[in-house]
Amino acid sequence: MEVRRTAPVKLIVPDERRDDLHESARQFLHCANRAAEFCWDDDSYANCVTANTTARDALYKELREETDLTANLVQEAIRRAVQATNGCVERWKQGKRVSQPEFTSWSMVYDKRSATFYRDRVSLSTVNGRVECDFELPADSPTPYERYILSEDYEFRASTLQYDKATDEFYFHITTREYDTDESEVSEDTEHQTVLGIDLGVNSLAVASTGTFWQGDEYDHWCGEFEKRRGEMQQRGTQAAHNALLRLGKREEAWRKQYIHTVANEIVTEAVENGCDVIAFEDLTDIRERLPHAKWHHIWAFRRLFEYVEYKAPERGVTAKQVAPNHTSQRCSRTDCGFTHRDNRDGEHFHCQKCGYEVNADYNAVVG
Repeated sequence: MEVRRTAPVKLIVPDERRDDLHESARQFLHCANRAAEFCWDDDSYANCVTANTTARDALYKELREETDLTANLVQEAIRRAVQATNGCVERWKQGKRVSQPEFTSWSMVYDKRSATFYRDRVSLSTVNGRVECDFELPADSPTPYERYILSEDYEFRASTLQYDKATDEFYFHITTREYDTDESEVSEDTEHQTVLGIDLGVNSLAVASTGTFWQGDEYDHWCGEFEKRRGEMQQRGTQAAHNALLRLGKREEAWRKQYIHTVANEIVTEAVENGCDVIAFEDLTDIRERLPHAKWHHIWAFRRLFEYVEYKAPERGVTAKQVAPNHTSQRCSRTDCGFTHRDNRDGEHFHCQKCGYEVNADYNAVVG
């Protein structure tokens, strides 16, 4: 059984080199989209290019001339487009609606040659030579980086560099794999599957097992603004106010759907970019009881988010399912601990009462 683990690491990028990373990402997306255009055929999936060697042989030289990217980054951009095309073709064969893959989110894929690791930093290829970035690691040990990247039991596979516009920070998601030789414990339907875990919460709308957060601040803010406007109109009691209230309701519904659609798209992209076959959400059956402080618009968002991901994911070759939560919010995610107690979690903060491990509560739940 192939077991994959992704360790998210925050990078400290020198101020004078940040533009080099931004420009590298822009050119990387250009290559990926050019490759997707080459691979796609609107008339028949049989005419789509699904072999990496075919796309690389046709595009590599041209894209190298069009950009300042290194050879490895160009090849990774082509590979990303081919993988996405393959996922769409499989969906197409099943009679599902598909369209040409398009890459818009800020990210780049690095292999062993374009990213060189040291114990406390990484050297990355850019359009302007290499840049060395220090890691900002938590004080608690072992960190995910120490547990997987520095461990001899795990093999480096690939890494995805991402940029969080809201915080103006760069994050490196490093994927490794370990092979479990005990085949007797592998079930037929999960063998060779790589899972992206999604945890839902009030403070963070969603948290992925790669360490990516989708904060709920903006969502809560605008839900509050809509509620405030509704209250003002209801107090007027006029026909004009009633008509305006109906229009406001339609605008609010459209805004909510668009917001959750955006998050759903980003979650599916996160799964694709990290080589995941399955996106696993916690079971929503008793979500209201498990999150007593969640407002109605939170519960609505959780259910809509899973529904949107469930139908979007297959278009990219990924499936989505719900799994039992099993007290993950109360269980310590450290592999050498696993202690479960209701006092471990206090709001956004997780503090294991047994081993003392402290971390964001939503992140602990999803990697546990």
